[in-house]
Amino acid sequence: MGNSSNKGFSTRAIHAGGQPDKETGAVMPPIYQTSTYVQSSPGEHKGYEYTRSHNPTRSRLEENLASIEQTSYALTTASGLSMIDLIMHMLPAGSKIISGDDVYGGTYRLFTTVFQDRHDFTFIDTTDLSAVKKVLEEGADLIWLESPTNPTLKISDIASIASLAKNTNTLSVVDNTFMSPYFQNPVVLGADIAYHSLTKFINGHSDVVGGAIMTNDETIYNKLFILQNSIGPCASPFDSWLVLRGIKTLGVRMQRHAENAQQIAEFLEKHSRIKKVIYPGLKSHPQHELAAAQMSGFGGMITFYLDGDIESARKVLERVKLFALAESLGGVESLIEHPAIMTHASVPKEVRESIGLYDNLIRLSVGIEDVEDLINDLRGALQ
Repeated sequence: MGNSSNKGFSTRAIHAGGQPDKETGAVMPPIYQTSTYVQSSPGEHKGYEYTRSHNPTRSRLEENLASIEQTSYALTTASGLSMIDLIMHMLPAGSKIISGDDVYGGTYRLFTTVFQDRHDFTFIDTTDLSAVKKVLEEGADLIWLESPTNPTLKISDIASIASLAKNTNTLSVVDNTFMSPYFQNPVVLGADIAYHSLTKFINGHSDVVGGAIMTNDETIYNKLFILQNSIGPCASPFDSWLVLRGIKTLGVRMQRHAENAQQIAEFLEKHSRIKKVIYPGLKSHPQHELAAAQMSGFGGMITFYLDGDIESARKVLERVKLFALAESLGGVESLIEHPAIMTHASVPKEVRESIGLYDNLIRLSVGIEDVEDLINDLRGALQ
């Protein structure tokens, strides 16, 4: 699978795992929509025997993902949460897990309602390095970081935390979904595992659900592969093909997401009805300098606090016309949502509010449309 290529990002995104079909020379390789493979003699096959274990289309996707995240290995599953499930199963029962306090609602739900009896979870503000150092020195098996976080876009110092984790023999996992491998490479920064919901920016077209990890650690890869094969949440051939297709434009899409988001964040920051805008590309972001140091761009996600209550927020969400009121993020189309009611409803209200997730908070996933149209849409909804 390895990443030996020294070529640029978009060249790798288009060509890694994308070699023409051997049989026909097809520039776009076919989808191997099969469950099983013929064997010449019992146990003798061409590397593929059953699609839950391996599939040629999925192999191409994993080769591509390893290349764009600059790792040796990649593994994919049928959803982001099923990949987190495998990581949790990989750890021996009773493991101590440190998690960021502001993670995706689905991650929080999985940790607190499915794995709370298997592992011991501690939720902390991972932007506070001294707090991270303290809990790691007390002993932990894994630290789960989201950077930027969902939805308050807090940035953690990945290199410093990964280094602290190595010193204490703690596995470090970074959810890199919001940045994509185009803007940030956690394993290059020292983390053990980069995790992605493929559903979001990597696929980019809101038509696939999937998960992935990328790592340089062969032992981790093998453990997760055995679990994936045993438990069975494998990515389908068609979904793998769609994600491969989406990745080809990842570089140009991420550039446009970030350009549009910067302009929209600046527009919102000046608007009289907005209390506060959170976007890593704004100088007002508390970790703006750290973001600039560890990321090569600021992404397409914006969070803002409306000057008003939940009813004011509801009106804005009902009045937009171009922004689609929908969960998820990272597609070419712009989305708007209300975390407290939608993506983070599984997080209890008092926990939500303790991390700044109030009822007047609105999250934007800025698409690649013409930015003037997006700004006009928001201007109209805020009037």
